[in-house]
Amino acid sequence: MGVKLDHSGGDGLDEIHEINVTPFIDVILVLLIIFMIAAPLATVDISVDLPSANAEPNPRPDKPLFLTLKSDLSLALDNDAIARPTLTASLDRATSGDKQQRVFLRADKTVPYGELMVLMNELRGAGYLHVALVGLEAGQVAPKAEQ
Repeated sequence: MGVKLDHSGGDGLDEIHEINVTPFIDVILVLLIIFMIAAPLATVDISVDLPSANAEPNPRPDKPLFLTLKSDLSLALDNDAIARPTLTASLDRATSGDKQQRVFLRADKTVPYGELMVLMNELRGAGYLHVALVGLEAGQVAPKAEQ
């Protein structure tokens, strides 16, 4: 609340009905400066030169179980095409019910990421939690697709 201090009139002090916005503007400017300084620090834009892995590849199991998701979203278990509704039954047959056996999951690089996650969720729902994603090693050439 402000008070008018001119003595041109009577003895009473009249109130001024205006808001003093100067402190408000000061606070806003201080916050603006803080955000201008803090915003660039909040972004993760650090370039890191990561080392390459020199580890030996893990030995391949005697009889690996490959589940393949093709570019047309059809499935193949080892070399046999299977229908998606029979995925659990086909895996149970191939593993003799051993849900601890590792399933090697291969997917065509044109398959959308969401479809790969749907398949992984189906594997989890079927009880197969040991899933390994298969990819090419550096310098390895992909085999030609059979026509």
